[in-house]
Amino acid sequence: MKRTLLPFLMIFAFINAFSQAPATYYDGTAGLTGIALKNKLNQIITDGHQAKTYNGLWTAYQTTDRDYFYENDGSVLDIYSENPTGADPYNYTIGTNQCGNYTTEGNCYNREHIVPQSLFSEASPMVADVNFIRATDGKVNGMRSNYPFGKVGSASFTSLNGSKLGTSVSPGYSGIVFEPIDAFKGDVARMIFYFVTRYQSQLGNFTSSNGTGDMLGTTAYPGLQTWELNQLLAWNAADPVSPAEISRNNATYIYQSNKNPFIDHPEFAELIWGTPVVDTQAPTAATNLAASNPASNSIALSWTAATDNIGVTSYDIYANGVLKATVSGSLTSTVVSNLSSSTLYNFYIIAKDASGNPSPQSNTATETTLAGQSGGNTSCGTEDFETIPSTGSGYATQTWTNNNITWTATDARTDQTITGKAITIRNGNVTSSTISGGIQSLSLKAQLKFSGDPGSLNVQVNGVTVGTIPYTATAPTASITINNITVSGDIIIKIVNPVTSNRVAIDDLSWTCYNNALGTAETAKQKAFSIYPNPVKNNELFVKGENLSKITKAQIYDLSGKLIETIANPFKNSNKINLKGITKGNYILKTDIATTKFIVE
Repeated sequence: MKRTLLPFLMIFAFINAFSQAPATYYDGTAGLTGIALKNKLNQIITDGHQAKTYNGLWTAYQTTDRDYFYENDGSVLDIYSENPTGADPYNYTIGTNQCGNYTTEGNCYNREHIVPQSLFSEASPMVADVNFIRATDGKVNGMRSNYPFGKVGSASFTSLNGSKLGTSVSPGYSGIVFEPIDAFKGDVARMIFYFVTRYQSQLGNFTSSNGTGDMLGTTAYPGLQTWELNQLLAWNAADPVSPAEISRNNATYIYQSNKNPFIDHPEFAELIWGTPVVDTQAPTAATNLAASNPASNSIALSWTAATDNIGVTSYDIYANGVLKATVSGSLTSTVVSNLSSSTLYNFYIIAKDASGNPSPQSNTATETTLAGQSGGNTSCGTEDFETIPSTGSGYATQTWTNNNITWTATDARTDQTITGKAITIRNGNVTSSTISGGIQSLSLKAQLKFSGDPGSLNVQVNGVTVGTIPYTATAPTASITINNITVSGDIIIKIVNPVTSNRVAIDDLSWTCYNNALGTAETAKQKAFSIYPNPVKNNELFVKGENLSKITKAQIYDLSGKLIETIANPFKNSNKINLKGITKGNYILKTDIATTKFIVE
């Protein structure tokens, strides 16, 4: 029921009278277009922004999200339930009907991130920036989920005010989208324009591992996927700025000292993006692809980034002609896992842009995985993390003791699981106390939690990195093993998360004892393959055995597992390997038919 609220209106007018930004707020934007204008606006709205807390949004809504324009009763102005031409299906009292639990529409209102907070890991200041976070019905908010905004063809859900969820008919996109009613399509477009301008320098991180990567771009310009940019520009033009938006923008300035420039100047959108041009230019090929650090089931890759007129969004990784992984366009290295042991792999990568244009194939990098763990080693220890403290979702230093080993995890939480309890580290590491018996191999499960890019954990023994454990967001069914660690005596195991923005769960850690006998695989082949002299002198290593000329590759590793040198067809012309001044120490020679140790004096 509509009612006259003169006191409310007087307060509202008073607030608006003192809510205007300085007349100089947009100084420096005149005459600018394209990325130059976007950069200038980014500077303006970033410099003045006072970051607030997530709970502070409830306070903000007391002035930003009040209905003085439709019902004119001071209730919550909810774009997912407001009926601009008739009675609303329900109304919320500000501060009283906050969520809370909900099962149907009308139960409560909550905080709807028009750009989902999962994209930026709930980080500040994005998580509490009221410029793009609206007070909306909890049920409809939940149905919208993390889907991008677009035009719905066949709807699977329709709210009581006509907002829809369903299959997209927006040109260029066929996934699931959410469509607000016509009266608020421009509002949504201008909030997203604000987001990709205010946070343009961080877009590459936001979109790297999210379900709505089809919405945002990865570069400052244009900042949006082509299909979404086309749709939002159309909505911006079709639904002009309303008095409600202007009032909300002014109240937002009072609250956090910055504004949405696309409400004050809706023409900025056209000046920045104009009519999007279909991107038909493919990225250049990535270069300098190199393979290294082989384990029994993984190989590390690195490369020099491809370039594109708009931006590279992803790299497809191929091994022996088969697509093995796709990684973010912001990366220039990765670890390819789930490989077969003792197998030669030829890798190449193909870069892609936001329109799916593929680059030419990169150069080919070749590497062979190590042999699987042979017999002869005994288990030294395990850690299943079942005795970690139950401290919940907070990040702190965690300490526990199991099997007479004390473990310390920094910046860690204890509420996540893989096969059971798992320790999850953010900007930290997991470190053991001193362990006797040395180490030959180590196995571990790891999984990316919440959001972020696939990556790798660094495994250190006595402060030296001996290998890496790759992880993705998919829960692993088997542990990844690092072989040939080969460190004797007392050891300290340390597992480090080098990507501080990722939160990685760790489970099912185990390791085998130091094995001085090289394992049964070498023993069985010793008669057919031997080296001399050992220790090596004068940098010349001689090999004796059958079918040496058929060996296609020899590799030399130090005892940490680091690859020192790869030699193609090493015995084509002689049975000698020139070690080229390798420093004194213990090394491993791996060939197609055998693996053995040698010493350089």
